[in-house]
Amino acid sequence: MIRVFIGFFTSPVVIEKSSRLRAEASPFIHGKWTQPQNLHITLQFVGEVDRPTLGELLKTTQEVANTFKPFKITYKGLGIFPHLKRPRILWVGVDQGASHLKRLAKTVVNANRSLNIRPDTKPFHPHVTICRMKRVDNRKLKFFLRKYQNFIFGEEIVTKIAVIKSTLTPEGPIYAPIEEFYFPNQPKELY
Repeated sequence: MIRVFIGFFTSPVVIEKSSRLRAEASPFIHGKWTQPQNLHITLQFVGEVDRPTLGELLKTTQEVANTFKPFKITYKGLGIFPHLKRPRILWVGVDQGASHLKRLAKTVVNANRSLNIRPDTKPFHPHVTICRMKRVDNRKLKFFLRKYQNFIFGEEIVTKIAVIKSTLTPEGPIYAPIEEFYFPNQPKELY
């Protein structure tokens, strides 16, 4: 069995700025910060699959990718899940392009229904998880969120999606693309 999800890794700009956030927030946010190479957007968490299902999943992901064109997203603002009284996840949001990501995620989920892959019960909210919080000073966190609510972390052109393997280790998860699928009609400047 292989643990997988469908998504894509973020740009180096977000990686650089999330490292600065970590340095600023570490005195009052204690938790597991996402390793820079693991920063990503999950379109659908799939879970454990066998080899035949993985093969079918690769096919459906390719089919989805073939129906999209590259689009621009802007990473903007910070947020938390589930809420300020019980913060667990600190994330960077998506402003421009969020509607494209929602459509992409919905298309992925619908394509995978035929494989008996259950959709998440929570609505899709485009974000990049940067920290899984264990202990936090809520007063300082509230100020921190307000400070960065309109901050632009960067932008990028989404050109592909991937089926990504997730290996859990005591040091944290290791993510590796099994296969990437590029959207057709790539603009020449992206090559």
